[in-house]
This record gives sequence, structure tokens and C-alpha cells, in this order.
Amino acid sequence: MSKTTLFDKVWDAHVVRKIEDGPDVFFIDRHFIHEVTSPVAFLGLESRGIGVLFPERTFATADHNTPTINQHLPVQDPLSANQLKALETNTAKYGISHWGLGHAKNGIVHVVGPENGITLPGMTIVCGDSHTSTHGAFGAIAFGIGTSEVEMVLASQCIMQPKPKKMRITINGKLGKGVLPKDAVLYIISQISASGATGYFVEYAGEVFENMSMEGRMTVCNMSIEMGARGGMIAPDETTFAYLKGREQAPKGEAWDKALAYWKTLKTDEGATFDLEYTYDAADIEPQITYGTNPGLGTGISQHIPKAEQVLDGGASYAKSLAYMGFAEDDSMIGKPIDYVFLGSCTNGRIEDFRAFASIVKGRKKADNVTAWLVPGSHIVEAQIQEEGILDILTEAGFSLRQPGCSACLAMNDDKIPAGKYAVSTSNRNFEGRQGPGARTLLASPYVAAAAAVTGKVTDPREFL
Repeated sequence: MSKTTLFDKVWDAHVVRKIEDGPDVFFIDRHFIHEVTSPVAFLGLESRGIGVLFPERTFATADHNTPTINQHLPVQDPLSANQLKALETNTAKYGISHWGLGHAKNGIVHVVGPENGITLPGMTIVCGDSHTSTHGAFGAIAFGIGTSEVEMVLASQCIMQPKPKKMRITINGKLGKGVLPKDAVLYIISQISASGATGYFVEYAGEVFENMSMEGRMTVCNMSIEMGARGGMIAPDETTFAYLKGREQAPKGEAWDKALAYWKTLKTDEGATFDLEYTYDAADIEPQITYGTNPGLGTGISQHIPKAEQVLDGGASYAKSLAYMGFAEDDSMIGKPIDYVFLGSCTNGRIEDFRAFASIVKGRKKADNVTAWLVPGSHIVEAQIQEEGILDILTEAGFSLRQPGCSACLAMNDDKIPAGKYAVSTSNRNFEGRQGPGARTLLASPYVAAAAAVTGKVTDPREFL
């Protein structure tokens, strides 16, 4: 019998039709929509006079354009208000479940899907959002799609998709002190570059990922797109099953037993081949920080900014990147002053991220020069922060908690970093203008963000652990 990968098992089970020398017609189990990429898709359905084939397979939440303070008040920005209204109208018209602003289950799409048990192993999951790769943490094939494809899924529950090549990234060993899942994925991207996985679907394997919590695995899979991959996935195991058991939309009773039996088959066969493999040692990974304008331009926090010849894409764009950031080759990252700290996003807006942040700020005070935006990924996370006493620790240290949403990850709502200011951000992208026109972003883990928040500069979090 031929040896197959996890990716092949899930992909091949969802191919409705193969087109000779063309893409596969590919069935989609779960479709997430939000207010930004869905309105035009619904207009397309209207103009063609067709409906939504399986409304129960689509789930809507508002997150990108939502304010993170005073969510009970009308949204001020007219464009955002229009998009939020369109989502509400369209979902009502087609009978799609909708968790809008103020709904108890509202939150960032890639946080609320897993926490409600909508995301399950072996599924195909799409959303008009590149960070849909997050759901691959459950052993699902999950990726972002464009607006025309959103329309296609609504109408037919299928899309046309060429099958990507396969890559496996293995990290064995044990992560060192102060090293979080975010550091592991930033390290990988710094090694292979922000385009190193273009055309591939990545499977993460080895002891480091096997020992990660589901939150950690979601952080890693979330950033697969930042190395150019179509998506990333991790084989489901006991950690996955324990996370899912009892969640609202997860199977129950006999259906659970049947699902579990199938899920346990979802792993790469011994001896299956990949188109490309990378292997790293956990001992080589320290807390990471980016210094440039793509997620691949990062380094260990104790290191200096590398010289152009040491960087995979160190040409003219490298010089431009450092000029934008106001940095120079061979600068030390430690001690660089910062202005903002952002904890949140679909990358690091879960309860574990807040626990990590709180463990460092506990008994300390926010630095006077720092504006900190701490934004839970959902109302469920927000409630956990209060129940676990984390809010008390944060308040005591001079921080306040905002309401759920994408917030300062992207400049689509009121939480924009001002031009020229430096933000240590737990989000996923540091492109020019990503967090606001002229904003300068340093991507990092919740530990590194917390250390910066209490010192006012880039600081090695291991000093506080």
C-alpha cells in the first residue's frame, strides 16, 4: 500500500472532481465569513439570482472593523458601520448563523471557530482571510480565499483549487526558558524567509509541536502564511481530542466515538515522502524579535541585526526595510526604545497568551512611555481573563483590557499605531503601514511584549522568568 501524508489523506477525501491538467473541484466542510470580504460575494449571488447551498456550513462573526472600546455604542466609521450592517442583513436573509458585535460568542473568526468546536480534525475550512491557516492546528486543511471564491463556496460549497506541494518542518528537543510557540514559528520564518514555503502546504512535526498546547499549535499554524505557505497543519492527537471534547459544536456521544476513531487515522504514514523537508533543533531557538518589514526579518533577541550578506533576501529591499524602521545593520536589538505594546490578534489573543503576559507584569508596573493595548480574541477569553484573576494582575500593573476584535493587528479600525512610533506586537505582520500609516512593528511573543511593556524598551524576557 502506498504511504501517504496527513495532507494527502484530508485533501484526497475532499476532491469532488479532478480536472485534467487543471485544479481540483474541492469540497469545503466549514466556511467562515466576516464583514470585510463577504459583502461583495453576497452581491455576486444577488446579481446572478442564486442562493446559499448549505447555510448551516457557513459561520459569520464581526471582527476586523470592530472597535475595541464602547462596543455598545454605534460604530463611528461609516464604511465599517456599512460592512457590519451588510453582514447582519446578508446572514439573516440566507439563514446563516451570525455572531455580531455584542453577541456573547463574538470575537476574532480564528479564535471563536476552535473554541466553539466548529473546527474539527480532517475538515476542509476556508475564509476570506489569509490567517485561516490557524485551523490547521487541528489536523484540518484550512486556508484563506479571495472574495470571488467566497461567493463560489456560498453558492456551491466547493472551490477550484490546484493541489499544493508538501513540506514537512520538524523540530525536536525541548524549547528553552522563555521560548514560546510564537518564537518557534518566527525562528522558522527567519531561517527559510517570508517566501520560503511558497507553493507548499506545511506539516509541522517533531517533539516541539507534539508537546505544544492547542493554543500554541494555533499560533504556529496561523503564521504558516507568513512563510508563503498555502497553509500548515499538525496531526491531531490526545491534546487535540481533550481540547475538543465537550465543546458546543463538537460531536457528542456515539457521534464522538465514531469521529474519534476516524481522527486517530489522521497522521502521516511512516515512510511517506514530502517534496521538501526542514529539520531544526529546539535548543537553537531563543526568544525572537523582528527588526524589518516582513516576518522573515527577525532574529534572536540577544543578537544584533544581521548584515545584508547574512540575510536570504538582503538586497536593496533590505536597506529600504532598515531605513523604514530607523535601524542599521549590526544594531543590538536589546535596549531599543518602544512606544506601543499590542497583545492580541488571531495569533496571540488566547487565554494562554494573557497568562504568559501576566506572569511577567505581575508585581511590576507599566512603563510610563508605553501605550498598551491588550485585546482578548473573544468574549470567552475575556471572561477567562476575569475568572482567573489575570485582570486584577493587569490592572494592578497599570494596564487596562479592551474588548474583543482584530484591533491593532491591521489598520482597519480605530486602533492604529501612529506614524514613526514603535510597537512590539504579538500579531502576525510587520509590513510597512500594516498597523497604521508609517507605524513600525516589531513582531514578538507575549513574553517579549510583556518585558517591553514594563521596561519601555526591547528587553530579554528571560531576565524576568
